[in-house]
Amino acid sequence: MGISNERRPGRGVLGFIKAAGLGLATALLLSACSPGGFSFGPGNGGGGGGPDQGPQTLMTGKTLGTGPVRVALLLPLSGDPSLTAVGTSMANSAELAMAFVQANPNLGDNITISIKDTGATAAGAAQAATQAVSEGASLILGPLRADQVTAAGQVAKAAGISVIGFSNNSGVASPGVFLLNVLPEIEVKRSMSYVQKVGKRAIAGIFPSTDFGRIQEGAFRQAMSELGMNAVAVYSFKTEAEARTVVTQVIPLLQSGQIDTLFIPDRATAPSIANLLQEGGIAAGGVQLVGSGDWNGDPSIANTTSLAGAIFPAPDQTGLNALTTEYQARFGTAPHPFATLAYTATILANAKSLANGTPRYDRGLLTAAAGFNGRDGVFRFLPDGRSEFALSIRQVSIGGSLVAEEAPKKL
Repeated sequence: MGISNERRPGRGVLGFIKAAGLGLATALLLSACSPGGFSFGPGNGGGGGGPDQGPQTLMTGKTLGTGPVRVALLLPLSGDPSLTAVGTSMANSAELAMAFVQANPNLGDNITISIKDTGATAAGAAQAATQAVSEGASLILGPLRADQVTAAGQVAKAAGISVIGFSNNSGVASPGVFLLNVLPEIEVKRSMSYVQKVGKRAIAGIFPSTDFGRIQEGAFRQAMSELGMNAVAVYSFKTEAEARTVVTQVIPLLQSGQIDTLFIPDRATAPSIANLLQEGGIAAGGVQLVGSGDWNGDPSIANTTSLAGAIFPAPDQTGLNALTTEYQARFGTAPHPFATLAYTATILANAKSLANGTPRYDRGLLTAAAGFNGRDGVFRFLPDGRSEFALSIRQVSIGGSLVAEEAPKKL
């Protein structure tokens, strides 16, 4: 569920449907899932077992926390207004997370976070990362967009520190550049596993001819291969006219039973495709429609009657709901769904075993197979920088969605 250059809320690939905001869900409080005793607390203000960093440059920008270990949070706080709104929401969420840490002595205030503005460009992210490194940061959280994660990652790697970015483009992940977001291949594999379990076998996919559409198509092909399933057909479109032609080609295959499941992940055009299917004689429920995590919380998806019964993957809603209540009380508005990512990253960065370890933020601990339990549920980082999340399957019901299958408790 990305908001990097891969996806942006409110913008679709075609003009014949209005896109709305996307959603992320979440679990409650970050804690260790490892049976090996990897603990997030108690901590202390003295740096624990970590090395003495010695005299340091004054940190610039707004700071959160008072701990000895320095962490930078890179977010878009100027430039593109849509990105700025997301960045501000994430920064506010980090503030709530540090307030929680400071209110709970058993966690320990192990870090000081410096919030730095990347603007909307890769150059801005590189500059912010360079400043963070010069100020002695042991870890960089963010940035948001894929190109910015790449730029910040190059700076961080040269300095020997890790990045936990928020992009959902797995192509920018690498050892030491971790992505804390639900990646397309994880979403698709979860969805296809579910339809396979309920007996669906004849599956086709329809994708927009955009950069992210091609990523989704690649994820679809990868998931099908890993699950030993066969894609009956794969279609793409650039325009409304092409989308209509694709639907015309698909309808006879649906009517004859040659296709029983249709993957239409693009949230901006999914309502229109579903309506075209219905106009062509395919009743709601006549084919199993499958969407992406981008569908979660989108009013246009929830209010399209022809999408009733469609399924899509999503993290657990509990954490976002809890954070929303706290966020509204503090800031007077609802948080962007990505606020949960910043909250989780902040609590993770403050973990005593990571912040005070030798070396700080040891990659072996960050990539522990058992993973962690964050505001978006159970997740883990892979050695190649990608992440895996335990996702639920939700089913569209008019006006919202219901849980069709709960997220697993462990990965």
